[in-house]
Order: sequence, then structure tokens, then C-alpha cells
Amino acid sequence: MTVIVQKFGGTSVRDEDVRSLAIQHVKSAVDQGHQVVVVVSAMGRKGEPYATDSLLDLIQYPDHQVSQRELDQLMSCGEIISSVVFANELRNHGLSATSISGAQAGIMTTSDFTNARIEKVNPDLINTLFNTNQVIVIAGFQGQDSFGYMTTLGRGGSDTSAVALGAALNAQFVDIFTDVDGIKTADPRLVKHAETLKAMTYSEIVHLAYEGSKVIHPRAVEIAMQEKIPLRVRSTYSNDEGTLVTSKVNSSIDRSIQDSLVTGIAQVSGLYQINVDAQENLIELHERVFAQLAEASISVDFFNISSKGITFTVPKDKWKLTQSIMDSMDLSYTIEENCAKVSTVGAGIQGVPGVASKIVTALATKNIQILQSADSHTTIWVLIKEKDLEAAVNALHDSFLGKEGD
Repeated sequence: MTVIVQKFGGTSVRDEDVRSLAIQHVKSAVDQGHQVVVVVSAMGRKGEPYATDSLLDLIQYPDHQVSQRELDQLMSCGEIISSVVFANELRNHGLSATSISGAQAGIMTTSDFTNARIEKVNPDLINTLFNTNQVIVIAGFQGQDSFGYMTTLGRGGSDTSAVALGAALNAQFVDIFTDVDGIKTADPRLVKHAETLKAMTYSEIVHLAYEGSKVIHPRAVEIAMQEKIPLRVRSTYSNDEGTLVTSKVNSSIDRSIQDSLVTGIAQVSGLYQINVDAQENLIELHERVFAQLAEASISVDFFNISSKGITFTVPKDKWKLTQSIMDSMDLSYTIEENCAKVSTVGAGIQGVPGVASKIVTALATKNIQILQSADSHTTIWVLIKEKDLEAAVNALHDSFLGKEGD
């Protein structure tokens, strides 16, 4: 029998009504003759009793006296509760099911508590349990290190759990169920006429995910890409097959996507741009600056080095620490507050002239200033003021992907 992995996020398991919809997807896969691994997140979001953020409130996070190891023990509880509840409801619907933790599922990780990496997956227990169960429900977001300690996988950890298990079990598909019907050409909160993509490549979704699209975690896509496991991003609320993510978009799936220069527009807000003046040897300057920032665990993005100095961005929550480092080094610098990065992503961009010009023209037409830019084979980034974000995303979407009704 073939295996399908189905991952349900927090909003897909938050209450009995929405879990009943998720269970219908599980039953459908079983009826089609599949063995099903279900990976679940903690139930709901902040404020709901068993959500991860609600558990963290029990220790007044982030003002707590709990070690990182103990923090993982606490945070893993939400997924374990969710897995037991979901397995119980599957049995109430007539399916044979059992629940296990990420560690019992054979997910072995590094000891980097709260942000562990999966090192290997041993699916022996899962295969044994399939002898007597149609469905195995596994607590996502977690694993176990070589010392036997519970670990968690950081943001998007349940996506990563699902794909790693899919690779270990040679799954036919890994289905990521969410509250949207697939990957959109842009954030539908900003672009009202954003369309759902029927298919896209691993490379494209990795770039969209890293550049702000939050439907699936990029680490999960990277594993799928390495192991060539097809992904489907689907809605819990419909039977539509959503967006297929694979190595190559087949023209029979979606010719319009294959012919498009650009697949989608993504954005990240809440950035600060720092411009450091070069008042000393430039090589020594960027070595000093980036070494100090790295030591403080500040991840810089979107950096440029020129004869005039260094320009880079940091997240808003890292700005105060960055400022103190700049001051301690007695550097001359200026800042641009409240910035946003907008990314134009598409495999069709590579080697095509005029794409950057089209981006500049689209933004200039709306009087949007570009503070910084960069490009790769599949992505062109621009930094703008956050107040222009919605206008910029719509302008680029309209320029490359068409206006509503086109």
C-alpha cells in the first residue's frame, strides 16, 4: 500500500467542527487505499488553551527562568495533546488509528533546543503500527536528541516533520493542509485578485517562503526538493487539490504557469535599513561590523558593500541591539525605519532582459522610492518604505501577473 502524509496546522485542528473536516480528508485517503500518516500542530492559536503560545504564557514567556531544554518539554505538549485528541476522533469515525510522539516516530535531531535540525528518521515503529492501524497520528514540531531529550524544530516545525516523515516512508504525496486553498500569486490580504497557483517548482516556493509567504516553511520544501517528494498545499475546507509543488511544472498541469516569467510576489515588513559610512579601511570595516552582529546572533539581510560603506537590513525586534553595537563601535551611520522588502519570484526570470526595468517602471508609476535592490537567478528584491507596501505589491502583481479580469 502507498503512504500519504497529511499535515494539519493549528487552525485545522482548533475545534471539533474543523477537525471533522480534516478527518474527512483522512477518510478519503484511506478509502483510496492509502496508509495515512497524519502530522498535527498544537490546537489553535494564542489565547486558545492548548496552543503553543498559550502554554508559553504559563511561564510568562519571554520573562521566565526556564532552560531551553525545559522550554522544549513545555512547547511539545501542545502537539502531543493534539495528536491524542485527533486519533480519538478518528476512532469515533470508524477508522483504526493510534497516536505517537515525534520521538516515538523515530525523528532524531540535533540538541539545539527550540530550533533543532532533523538528522535522521527511523520509521520502524510507524511501519509496525501500520500492521494494525489505518492511520498513525504523529505529534509534529518535535523529535529527540541523542541524549533522549525532547527537542522542538522551531517555526514551521510541523511542516518539516511531515516532509521528513514523507521522505523516510517514501510517501506518494505530502499534503500540507491550511486555511487557504493553495499558494497564491501574492498575499490575498494585499492583492484582492491574487490567484491560486495550480503548480510550481520547489525552487520557486523556497524563494517565496523565504521572502515572506507563510503557507509552508522553506526548510520543509528544501527536504522535499532533496528527496523529490511531491508536495500539495491544500485547504482543509475544500476537496480541491490545491497547489502541486514538484521538480518541474508539467504543461498538462498548468500551461499558464509554465509560460509566466513571474510566479508570485512576496513581502517581508518590519525592517530597518542601516547605512554605515566608510571612515576607515572598507575591508576592515565590514569584517568588524558583521563579526559583531554575528556574535550577537543578529541575522543581517539585503546587504550591499560599496566604496562609501555598508548597507544592510535587520528585523525591527533586533534594531535596539544593532544600534547599541553600532554605537559601541563608534561608527557613523544612518537608519531608515519602517521598511519592507518586496520580492518578485519566478523561474522564468533567469536570463531574461528587461525584468528589472519593468519592476522599476511599475514602482515609479506609483511614485514608490526604491531604497535598495538585489537579484538572483529567480528573484529580484527591492527595499521600500513600509507605507508603500500594499501599493508596491499590487503594482508588481498587476505588471507581471495581470489585473483583475485580464
